[in-house]
Parts: sequence; C-alpha cells; structure tokens
Amino acid sequence: MKKIILALTAWLMLSLPAAAQVNGKPFVVPELTQWAGTQGTLTPSGSIVVRSAQLQALGRQFAADYELLTGHALAVKKGKPAEGDFVLQLTKDKELGQEGYRLDIADRITLTANTAKGAFWGTRTLLQMSEQHTALPKGRATDIPQYKMRGFMIDVGRKFVPMSYLRDLVKMMAYYKMNALQIHLNDNGFRQFFDNDWMKTSAAFRLESNTYPGLTAKDGSYTKREFVDLQKEAEQLQVEIIPEIDAPAHVLAFTHYMPELGSKKYGMDHFDLSNPKVYDFMDGLFKEYVGGKDPVFRGPRVNIGTDEYSNADQEVVEQFRAFTDRYLALMQQYGKQPMIWGSLTHAKGTTPIRHENVLMGLWSEDYANPTEMKKLGFRLLSIPDGLVYIVPAAGYYYDYLNCKYLYDNWTPAVVGSTRFEEQDPSLEGGMFAVWNDHYGNGISTKDIHDRVFPALQTIAVKCWTGRHTSLPYNDFDAARRLLHEAPGVNQAGQLPTASFTIARVEAGKPLAGLPTAAGYGPVTEAGYGNSVSFDVDCRPESLGTVLLESPNSTFYLSTPGTGRLGFARDGYLNSFNYKLPESGKVSIRIEMTPRETRLFVNGKRREVLGEQTAYVLHNATPLQTMPDAAFHTSVFLPGAAIHYQRTLFFPLQHAGNFKSTVTGLTVAKM
Repeated sequence: MKKIILALTAWLMLSLPAAAQVNGKPFVVPELTQWAGTQGTLTPSGSIVVRSAQLQALGRQFAADYELLTGHALAVKKGKPAEGDFVLQLTKDKELGQEGYRLDIADRITLTANTAKGAFWGTRTLLQMSEQHTALPKGRATDIPQYKMRGFMIDVGRKFVPMSYLRDLVKMMAYYKMNALQIHLNDNGFRQFFDNDWMKTSAAFRLESNTYPGLTAKDGSYTKREFVDLQKEAEQLQVEIIPEIDAPAHVLAFTHYMPELGSKKYGMDHFDLSNPKVYDFMDGLFKEYVGGKDPVFRGPRVNIGTDEYSNADQEVVEQFRAFTDRYLALMQQYGKQPMIWGSLTHAKGTTPIRHENVLMGLWSEDYANPTEMKKLGFRLLSIPDGLVYIVPAAGYYYDYLNCKYLYDNWTPAVVGSTRFEEQDPSLEGGMFAVWNDHYGNGISTKDIHDRVFPALQTIAVKCWTGRHTSLPYNDFDAARRLLHEAPGVNQAGQLPTASFTIARVEAGKPLAGLPTAAGYGPVTEAGYGNSVSFDVDCRPESLGTVLLESPNSTFYLSTPGTGRLGFARDGYLNSFNYKLPESGKVSIRIEMTPRETRLFVNGKRREVLGEQTAYVLHNATPLQTMPDAAFHTSVFLPGAAIHYQRTLFFPLQHAGNFKSTVTGLTVAKM
C-alpha cells in the first residue's frame, strides 16, 4: 500500500500545472526565519543597482564575492533596475531591527534593510543561494536573527593560531552570519604535564607589548598592527573581535615574566591578590591596549577573564571580587562594555561587583547560577561547557561537538539544566568555544578547523533561527557540507575534481599544473579524505630534503635528523619508520584522515601514524618522546594522558631541492 501511495503522490505532482507549484524555502545557513515562495525562477542579469549611498561599498564587495563563488562577474550600475538585476536599498522598518533584512525575488532581486549590517547579512544569503543555483527561486524572505550575539571563542594562548587562519575564520563567520569572535590571548598548560614544576610549564601571552618588553610569547604572537588590522577587516565583515586577557587565574605567562606576582598558596597560575604589584601590572597591561585616542582594542567590548580562581577561603574570595570590580570599572572608564566569565556563585561574598552593562559568559552552573546572575542584573551570554566546549584530543568535554544534539535540542536559552524563555531580554546570545588545554599534543590549526567548521555552521543556525528550524538534522547536515567555507576560503583543502595528476615534480620550483577550485582559487594543499601518490626514481638525499611545502606544512623525502619519509606542521615533526632507498624506483601513497596518516609503499600498507597515547607515570620516568616530534614533556599524576596527534594536510605549493626524480604525482579523493 505504501508503494502505491508514493507512486500516486509522484503522479499527482507531475500532473499539476507548473503554475501551481510553489517554491520551497531555499537552503541557506542559517535557515531563513520566514519564506513565502511563489512560482518560477529568475536568472540574474549580471548587474547590481545600489539605491542607497551607504551601500556602495557593499555593492562592490558583493560583486567581488559573487564572482569568486560563481565565476560570473557582476557590474555595479546606476539608473533604473532591469529584469534580473540585484537591487540593494535601505529603508525604515521597525520590524527588521539592526540586523534583519527582506529579500524579494520576482522580476528582479531586491534586498532591503534598515542598516548596512542587515544588508550585508542579506548578501550572504544571496551568495549561498547563488553558489548552489544559477537561477534563484522566486519568493519573499523576511530574515531576522533571534539573538543579537552569535559567536565563537578561540584559545590561542595554549595553541598559537596563525593570523592567516584568524583572518579566514572571520570570513567564515561572516558568511554564516556569526558576528563575534572572542580571542583568548593568554593561558597556560597544566603543571602535572610538566614535571610538576610551574617554571617548566608552558604558558603564553600572544600580543606584542611595549609596556612589558619580553612578555610576549616567543613561539608565536601577533603584533599590535596585525591585531588592529584584523579588527578593521572584521568590522568590514560585520564581525566584532573581542579580545580577552584572562586574570587573576590562568596567569602563568605573567608570573613567568614577573614571578613575585604569583601566589605561593594557590599556585603560580594564580595572582597573589594581596600583592599591590599585581594591580600595577594589570593596570599597565590593560591601559596599553585600551588607552589613547587610537586604542589597540578597537571594538566596544573587552573580556577581562575572571574564571576558575580559588575559593579556598573567604578572604581570597573577597579579594577576587574586588579585583573583578576594579577591572570592570577600568573597562567602563575607557568606554568599553566589559565581559567576564561567570564565577560569582563559586565566589559568593559581600564585596560589591558592578553589574550594569556587564556581559557575563554563563559556562558552568556551579560557577555562576544562571537564574541568580539574571536576578543580579547582568547581561548574559550562553556558552555552557557541557554542550559547546571543544577540547581537541583531550579525552574530556568534546573532541567534536555533538552537532545533531545541538541542532535538535539547543538554543542560547539552554544553559546546562537551566532553560530560559526564548529571547529572554537578559540573554544577548550564544557562543561555542575551542580550548587547547593540552600543550604539545600534536593538534594542528587544520585539526582545529576540522572541529570548528561543522560546529560553526550548526551554532549559526541555533543563534539566528533559534528553535524555528524546519529541516531534519540529517538533511541539514548533508546540504551544509556542499556550501563553501566562505568566498575565497579553502581551509579544508577541498579538491575541485575527484583527482588530478602532475606528470613531473620539478625540483626547486612551484608545483605547476595545479587546478583551480571554483570559489577557492588555486589548490595549495590536499586535506583530509584525500590521498597523494607519486613515483620516485631514487638518488641519495641529504638530511632535511623537502619534497613539497606550503605555508602550513612540509613533506620530506628525508627528514632532518633521521632521514626518513615524514612531515612537519605547526612546529611538530613526524617520521614514518621508512627510508627511501638510495637507488631504484618506489611508488609512495599517503592517505590523510582527521585521525591518522597512512603510508603505502609499492601498493602495500607500510605504516599508520595515528594517535599516540602517553599515559602519566606517577613520579617515575619521563614521557617517551615521539619519533622526531618537537614536544618534550614529562607527565605525572595517575590517569592523565597526552593524546598526541599525527595528522597531515599534504602541501602542494613549492618543490624542494631534491636529487631524485619524482613523477606521476596524483591527488585523489579517497
């Protein structure tokens, strides 16, 4: 009977006149909040008419992004719109607010908003529709976000993330209407992984400082100019950069620099809050970045941290509360809205803490009870650790977020067991986070991206569309994978075709013959889910001989030190237990996945570099060093472990100066 019903339904659909078929809601991320479809499609003419002077720059940006994604040029023209033209215009419509917009696709494609920001979000919708379809479905959309703040926090303190990735991250966030990127600029590892010695424990502050020369991390940092330029670029894409300097806990980078600031009672990752020099230090640090006519921290908000300080006795709790209020006041003095991590249930006391125009991140109900914080009058941001915390390869929280659960069940109104009313006036919105807790675990920026991108698309939906999603998760998940990361961005190393071959790799030259992926530009690396094969007519090679390299990784025919086949990225060097012969021919294939890197020699699997788990040894011998790896650490405390990752994005940009002959380089999807 079921088959008969399905067949009858299909027949009826085919029998209906075309005029009776109404366009369903087009797929975009985040989902449109309202759609009324009509009949038919419209093919864009290739022109844009900008009716509001404030949108001229946006018109040019939209045209550039459109060409990147579709390969078709758009001309910005003046005068009356013609059939098929894109039209950008401003209006006064209270319903749309600051970020909403309307789309009317009929004889032309008209985008209307109250503000340039709302119009910008509308162009992101048009770009996503256009990268999927040459002709756009006719209909009318009204799209208004359910929450003001839709964000992501990235911990660069414990894992340096290059500025090039942060710039692409801003573009990706903008493409999916995420509007706040919080950058956690300082943090430290766990002492038990570093011989229980605070002075051996890795810690970093990632921003250039003139007030405290020598404070900035040596293993990766940002200049002030780079950080300002990132903020300016983000502003053009309607994304706010929120800098975070975390104190008075997580401060080992500061106490390494000035040991007298550290607490002997609670640990060197805590400030000694009874020491006046702590306040002199923090006053100077914050003023360096928020003071002056042209501050380094340009945006309206700064996060001052305030999470996970000890509450072992009431005296230190009161000191913590006084510290918190002092720096909330300082930020407000400089015209910033201060943000803090919720800790006031953990730190109950009598010392008053200002709450007006203070935005609190609700991450743990034990540290800050959401209902109590609302009663106190704080503005609230939902970032519950048990739902939206990614800690790569750590064995706790999430390695990859449970996107299906979040899509089906979460909105920013859900903080642990607390459930606010949707769009509660005290709730600004929601975020998710990546915490790079485990120094030296081999996680690369590409590994972080592999975890971030599906979560970003999912959280974007839940912060913009809220609970009003109409697609089942499996349909959403399948469709969202077909969208670009952003115009011109290919952090995932996607290939334009199922495979391609370079006949010969010329030593010392850029790799010639690489294809161009629509919307991405030239291919420069092959990401997870791909394989790279090549034939080598071998000659003796010097230690450190490179086959191919790119800005993100290097693949060696002969690794430094051991002369094995191997690769380096993010400061880590990994070798296969295999050396090329000094003569003769071999065929090599490398397969890349998010969990392991596989080596095949002459068609047979030779070795798999997967996760290596190094368990803590209680007051015993040091952790065995990974072959050729760049991290060396001793770990103690029973039950803890480092899960060392050995993954690879294969570089495809420039050949090294090898002596062997390399032919038949084939890149293929697995």
